Amino acid sequence: MKAAVAGVNISPVNVDERKNLGIKAGDTIKVHQKIQDKGKTRIQIFEGLVLARKHGNEPGATFTVRKVASGVGVEKIYPLYSPLIDKIEIVKRAKVRRAKLYYIREKVNREIKRQMRRMSLVSLATESEAELAVKEAENQKRMEEEAAAQAEAEQKAAEEKAAAETPVEEAAPEEVASTPAEDEKAEVLEEKLEEAREDEEKKD
Repeated sequence: MKAAVAGVNISPVNVDERKNLGIKAGDTIKVHQKIQDKGKTRIQIFEGLVLARKHGNEPGATFTVRKVASGVGVEKIYPLYSPLIDKIEIVKRAKVRRAKLYYIREKVNREIKRQMRRMSLVSLATESEAELAVKEAENQKRMEEEAAAQAEAEQKAAEEKAAAETPVEEAAPEEVASTPAEDEKAEVLEEKLEEAREDEEKKD
């Protein structure tokens, strides 16, 4: 039966049937939704808690369904008379004292925070062969560097000890190299001295 309000078709679905379901906040329902996928139509089931029902039974009536998928809260708002909904099943009903159950979002957050308080951060993992090889190479290199530094320090200490034990020898006076001019002056002086000696011998 097609729904008609003042001679206008609002949906090709059975409106009375969906009205009589009486979906309300607190119900856990399964929504069978038609999805177009690569030219084919498939049915996807979305099961969750009804948080809110709005606009009563009028043509624009909607209901909000929430579920937790892989630890993440997912909410969908469905039009009650949408032709894309193939079927609606009510799985169970719960007695609630509110018309809108939006507090469920905060409640879930509080529970998650409570669980997080009990958790402790742990960093544990296995090491791959490549990481182990790199670590071994680094350790080998570090050990070689330490051994080289230690050998160098020992050699330096031995040299300092040997230098401290050997007596300090007096430096021999260095011979000063004479210039050609100084050599000529010395020769002239020697000649004059020889002439003076010869004169004295003649006088004697």
